[in-house]
Amino acid sequence: MSVVISLLNHKGGVGKTTSAINIGAGLVKHGKRVLLIDLDPQANLTLSLGIPRQKSTIYEAMRGESELEPFEVQENLEVVTSVLDLSGAEMELINEAGREFILRELIDPISHDYDYIIIDCPPSLGLLTLNALTSSRYVYIPLQTQFLAMQGLAKLKQVIDKVRFRLNKKLEIGGVIATMYDHRKVLNRDVVETIRKYFGDKVFKTMIRDNVALAEAPAKHVDIFSYNGSSNGAKDYLALAQEIILRTEEVEV
Repeated sequence: MSVVISLLNHKGGVGKTTSAINIGAGLVKHGKRVLLIDLDPQANLTLSLGIPRQKSTIYEAMRGESELEPFEVQENLEVVTSVLDLSGAEMELINEAGREFILRELIDPISHDYDYIIIDCPPSLGLLTLNALTSSRYVYIPLQTQFLAMQGLAKLKQVIDKVRFRLNKKLEIGGVIATMYDHRKVLNRDVVETIRKYFGDKVFKTMIRDNVALAEAPAKHVDIFSYNGSSNGAKDYLALAQEIILRTEEVEV
């Protein structure tokens, strides 16, 4: 049975999609089978990996027109792609019975095919995000080490708590990922200290350093390991993937 993880932050620009792609690729480097689900109507994950428009995307699957049909990016790394049409899904599914559980029902038949399923959530707290949380064992929160990035964390935690209480008893915050970190900046260090006080040992020890290669890789439609395996970004995400494996296997055994 796969470990299902949602990457969620309702603030954009915090490194959520970058983390989804490179955590997935990092887990593959450690010998795991990984499925990425692009649940964001902006389809940034799909575009970042240069995947052409597929006949069946997450949109068609959510509408009940198909099963999940992953696209193979490389050996042991597959993607369920997204498309702009997904932006209309919340309105189209509003009267659907059991609408909060659509994604979970789609994942169940293929959950044994992967070690990890990573869901890239939209930067909002609507029905798509609710589906991701209802399907997941863990939520990871990528958090840019800037003051404004911390705003709204209480609301985010409140939503997660409500989903756990009403829809998914197993859901928990599995980790907080500090992104775009520069140890030379006092503000960055202060923000990390603050989130550690708030989330405790949920904050991953590995912090993702501010690294231009991470911004350049999507332009080449590849993950950071394929683009520049010796970069700080590659080193950080490989270490983060190892930390994720240690955390999840410790709990799931």
